[in-house]
Order: sequence, then structure tokens, then C-alpha cells
Amino acid sequence: MSASAPFPPSFLWGGAIAANQAEGAWREGGKGWSLADLNLYRGDLAPTDRNNSELTTDQVRAAMSDTVGRYPKRDGIGFYHTYDSDLELMAGAGMTAFRTSISWARIFPNGDDAEPNEEGLAFYDRLIDSIIAHGMEPVITVSHYEMPVNLTLNYDGWYSRELIDLFVRYCEVVLRRYAGKVRWWILVNQINLITHESFNHLGVAADRVDDMWSAKYQAIHHELVACARATRLGREIDPDFRFGVMLAHGNEDPASPRPADRLAAMRQNQMEYFFSDVALRGRYPGFARRVFADRGIEVTMADGDEQDLAEGAADYLAFSYYYTRIVDAESFETRTSKDNPYLAANEWGWSVNPTGLRVALNEYWDRYQVPLMIAENGFGCRDVLADDGTVDDQYRIAYMRDHLRAVADALADGVDVIGWFWWGPIDIVSCSSSEMAKRYGFIYVDLDDTGAGSRARIPKASYAWFRRVTASCGADLD
Repeated sequence: MSASAPFPPSFLWGGAIAANQAEGAWREGGKGWSLADLNLYRGDLAPTDRNNSELTTDQVRAAMSDTVGRYPKRDGIGFYHTYDSDLELMAGAGMTAFRTSISWARIFPNGDDAEPNEEGLAFYDRLIDSIIAHGMEPVITVSHYEMPVNLTLNYDGWYSRELIDLFVRYCEVVLRRYAGKVRWWILVNQINLITHESFNHLGVAADRVDDMWSAKYQAIHHELVACARATRLGREIDPDFRFGVMLAHGNEDPASPRPADRLAAMRQNQMEYFFSDVALRGRYPGFARRVFADRGIEVTMADGDEQDLAEGAADYLAFSYYYTRIVDAESFETRTSKDNPYLAANEWGWSVNPTGLRVALNEYWDRYQVPLMIAENGFGCRDVLADDGTVDDQYRIAYMRDHLRAVADALADGVDVIGWFWWGPIDIVSCSSSEMAKRYGFIYVDLDDTGAGSRARIPKASYAWFRRVTASCGADLD
């Protein structure tokens, strides 16, 4: 297969969003408080500093009682009420798959409720039916930064072992509910993202633990066990289910040919592989045990955990790909990384490296020999709505074209890539910065950082380009 040849007919041409960044309706339908509802927008910060990191329980309670600050994820883009017309637009671009998440706090508002919230389930009944009716394959994430806040305040987030059973119970409800409708499942979004989004992901309050890094990896262990148990249960419910483990692609290149930098890059990348090694191979790798020992990280396993991990291995690897960075010996020891001086970046510091996507696909395939799904690929930009009501986003087209060519090359290399999902096909609230100015979509949403705007949906130039790509099954990337 050459880079210009069509992609496989079964290839999933998708778009991806998250419930917390799009739905809004944060107090409708019986939904409880979720971690994303605590994400405050800070317009006074530089773009690269607008990241919600670890919170304390006092900060959680302060956000819940705050009547002045702006929390954009509570409102999203109103997808809860506009999903049907939004999906019609996305299908019109030729998308054959749509990835979204189920908000845990819509199904179990407190996480430990005696019964699931039927009104929340009914909403996802309608949403999933609409995805299918518009000719798209649903790809569903079960946990995407929408953990009920109660599990932080009255437990310790994923650091508490009790969350294993609570999560598996939640999974069982949705797996049984959507058996026969949903085939592709991602149980946890970007399970390795425990630095930039650790609180949103794990819900571990900073004041509740003495050693945060040990707490994070203990929390990840509980999450991996829960996913393995849910996977095993899911296969009993519906043998056609396919479960993926999802990474945020964090592999880094050595900053120089210096042997110490090459070793640092290897060790850095091993600790990104750690999560998928456990989920796909069913056991802890030796390099992780050494890193834990070197850094004084303690992870406790209960009886039966190793068996659960071995018996609940995932079926495929999903990953997000946005940018790459470099690492040297010194930055590895401080858990930091550096910008690659050979790559251009946007104002949020995200570099453009389509070659890195081909490298990632080949490296994942060489390591695991399982199907690969690019569950997110995107690039945040500031779009300008012209006076004539159009958005000429040629820069987005260039980014998409170059990255899809990299996917085509990986396919020609023999890599089993099952799908590519653009993040997000419609403008949504940014995950890291909770702003609207950082836009990804090929559908413009008339909404600004303050919440003002008509909320009209307007196809951009990239919309028509993507429609030509999907119509040709990837043959026309010009």
C-alpha cells in the first residue's frame, strides 16, 4: 500500500469528544457533581499555564460553593440538547464512527448510589441510538474525567480500593444496557496521564495522602485491576465486545546522541508503556518495579490482583496523539521534558510532528501486535469567524493531511490501524485550559470563553476537505 492508496474499507473515520467538555446540562437529568465541574477558567493566565492540576478537599468544596467563578465544562456546548443535529452535521462530513463518553456522575450521581439513575441511562439510550441512526459506529469511553465528586470527598478517589467494586458495578450497568449496540469500549481515557490531569483522572485530593506519587501509582493499580475485572465481565455479557486500553502518547525522543540522553528516553518511554504493558500483557514489567524501588514508590497488591490482571487483558490499544517532546538525563530525573527545537508549535506549546505519529504506530505495533486505534488526533488553534460567516482553517487542513499521510504510511508498513478519530470534530471546551478559544473542530461553535455567543454551528473549510477525504476512503488527501 502506498501513502496515496485508499485506507481499508473497514477503517473507522471518526471524531471524538468527551461528555464533560460538550454536554453541559450539569444539573439536569439527575446528574451529580463530577470532577470536571470543578475546572475553573482562568483567563488571566498565559495559555501554557491554564492547566487544572491537583486540588485539595478545601479547594474542591470551595469550587462547589463558588457563585462567581466561571466553570465552562458545566455548560459545555449544550450537546445534551443538540446532540441529534450535531451528529447529523458530523455524519455529513463522512464520519463513520463517533467516540464519546458516558458521564459516571449521570449514571451514579454519587458513585456509591444503591441504584443507577434511570434518567441518565435514558439519555445515553437516545444518544447511542442517534449515533447509530446517523450511520456511525459508537465508540464509548466509560471514564473520561467524569468521576462523581463524592468519591473524592468521602473516599480517596482511585487511591481507595473500594473504587474497584464501584467502578465494576458502573461498568456492568452500561455494558448490559448497551450490549448489541456498542462494540468498541475504552474503559479509561488516557490511563497514563497522571501528571497534567492527575486530579481529573484519579480524584485523589492532595491533602489526603502523604506521598502523592505512591498514591498515584496505587490508584492506577486499582484502576487497572478494575478494568481487568470489567473486561472479563464484559466478555461474559457480550462476546462481540472489544475492550481497549488507552494511552496519551507520551513517548519522547532523546535530546541528543549522548548515551545518557538515549538511556533517559528509553526509561521515560518504558514508563509510558508500563500502563499498556500491564493492560495488554497482564503483568507488571520488571523495569517498572525498578523505577518504583529507585523512587521510593510503594504499590500494594491484594490477593487475586495478579490473576485479575492476567485474565482481563485488553483487546486493542487506543491512544491519543497531539505532539512530541524530547528528554535528557537531567529532565528525566525531575519528571520534566523539553520542546524539540526542530518543530514548530502553537501558542499552547504543542509541536507539530506527523512523522512522530508514524513512529508511534510502528513502535506500538512492534511491541504489542494488537489492533491500534488513534482515538484522538488534533491541534488547538484560534479560529476567526469572518464577516461572511466562514472559517478558512487551511492550517487545520494541513495538519490533518500530514497526519493522515503518516497513518497511510504506517498501514503500508503493515501496522494494523483500525481507525483515526479527530479531536474534536465540533468545537468543545478545552480539557486542559477550560477555554473555547483553543479550537479543534471542523465545525465552528459560536461561543467564546465568557459563555457568550449564539451557539450556532458553522462548518469550516476543513469540513468540506474532510468530506472529500472520507468519500475517497483516504485516497484524496490533496
